[in-house]
Amino acid sequence: GELRRVVESIGLKNVRTFIASGNVLFETSQTNRDALTRKIEKKLLTNFGHDVPVVLQTIDELKDLLRAGPFKKIKPSADVMMCVTLLVAEPRAGPKLPFKSATENLEVLAIRNCAAFILCRRKKNGMFSFPNNFFEKEFGVTATTRQWNTINRIVDFADNAKVG
Repeated sequence: GELRRVVESIGLKNVRTFIASGNVLFETSQTNRDALTRKIEKKLLTNFGHDVPVVLQTIDELKDLLRAGPFKKIKPSADVMMCVTLLVAEPRAGPKLPFKSATENLEVLAIRNCAAFILCRRKKNGMFSFPNNFFEKEFGVTATTRQWNTINRIVDFADNAKVG
């Protein structure tokens, strides 16, 4: 799609999008993450006409995140959603953890390496809070959020893409 073409246009290799929530996988020899992030954000702004924050992670970083995740003791159910909020920087004022929000019915279990591990429970109205806006407002840092199983699927997808 268009997102893939935009990212390809700055010279990144093997660009693939994965499920329609802005996940883009690519290969690059560039090692300056900040410069590459700015370059991609600038290109997205030019093409789509609005700011799109970009959070770059290597597949190895995502694998570390999966290993470090504090969700092992959580029993998955229809009323529980496990999320990872990837932050562009560590929060200026780190919250005392675990941090709970009764109104949003969520709990920040841990924050490690610019990743917040958040447990969302179904609210009375039957919906889940999506923690991204809450986190950005509460902690003053730009972020992007994915469900835990999406991170697992991205890593599997990347590993399998290398084989063929």
